Amino acid sequence: MVSSISRTLLAACAVPALTLGAAAQSSGDTMTVTGTEGTVLTAEALETFDGAWAMTFLPDGRALVTEQDGDLWLLGTDGAKLGEIANVPAVTMRGQGGLGDIIIHPDFTENGTVFLSYVERDPQDDTLSGAVVDKATLELTEDGGSLTGITRIWEQSQKVPGNGHYGHRLAVAPDGNLIITSSERQKFSPAQNMDMNLGKVIRVTTDGAPLEDNPFYGNGGVADTIWSLGHRNMLGVAFDADGQLWVHEMGPAGGDELNLILKGENYGYPIVSNGEHYNGKQFFGNHEDFPIYENPAVSWTPVISPAGLIIYDGDAFADWQGDAFIGGLSSKALVRVEFEQTPLDNQGSGGTSSTMETTANEAERYEWDKRIREVEQGPDGAIYVLEDDPGGRLVRLTPGAAD
Repeated sequence: MVSSISRTLLAACAVPALTLGAAAQSSGDTMTVTGTEGTVLTAEALETFDGAWAMTFLPDGRALVTEQDGDLWLLGTDGAKLGEIANVPAVTMRGQGGLGDIIIHPDFTENGTVFLSYVERDPQDDTLSGAVVDKATLELTEDGGSLTGITRIWEQSQKVPGNGHYGHRLAVAPDGNLIITSSERQKFSPAQNMDMNLGKVIRVTTDGAPLEDNPFYGNGGVADTIWSLGHRNMLGVAFDADGQLWVHEMGPAGGDELNLILKGENYGYPIVSNGEHYNGKQFFGNHEDFPIYENPAVSWTPVISPAGLIIYDGDAFADWQGDAFIGGLSSKALVRVEFEQTPLDNQGSGGTSSTMETTANEAERYEWDKRIREVEQGPDGAIYVLEDDPGGRLVRLTPGAAD
């Protein structure tokens, strides 16, 4: 069992750009993808989208896909578009902003509740924007549906200039509460400012209320909703089978991170990073220099530009149960990460501590020269990925046979 006060091991992965390690062979709408360790996957293209951003499966096997420009699609069990969902909040796509994540309530079959994130412009000043989260009832038909009862439950505080680093990924925790990733909007210091909820992992009820067992509850304002701080741009969130919360974030020039999120911990940005500023200037240090800040379980230099995250628990890839799968944008790869329990070693114990911690290492990459925006596990145990940019495809990955 992982100690609640343990820190994760920094495992820096300097992975060069892939050349001969992975290959893809295409035939019509199906291709074979060979990973860097020789694993063969069958990849079947099911549908195309214009800037797909997020996906979630419904209990009946159908699925929902958001597009950044504001469209929300209902897909059939075969992955093909059935029609659009009406009454989606209007968005203005600009930079990294637009329609974002969508997830369903654990009791969706009974209540039809969905949670939707998107970027909202300030009505008084169009140069200012911030992410928001609404809850709504999804009324489905055979070829689409509509959102009703839309209610605002959370928003980034405050709206700021620029059109990047919104985050706004969503997950429902095992205890039924809502997790929201709120990125630092390329403003650096808000990640350490407890009067702002930028650069934080947020934990609230499904109605958006703060929880009394949050680590900073009682300080008032947005501090009551903060679960962890010191984050950059978080575009993936998932819980593992033990209920541990994992979030990845984009580093600057180097230093992408996968983090085990612990209650009340500070992950150091923008004071420490395993990367450097885009202008070449250095941070105060890396995580090894400042053990007061929580270390990543694994970091990447060169970066993978992570987007989308699942912890796999299906049967189609039985050997991969418990592994993480991360989409890569600039790396144009699906990245598999393995976890293990090792002795705590970043507090002077030299790896001989009787306290164990969860550590991680990259296990394999699968690439076919496409930016990967989203990763989901289907009810059939297959892994579904959404390619980025206009014309990006929904691709279903299943085990393939070696030649």
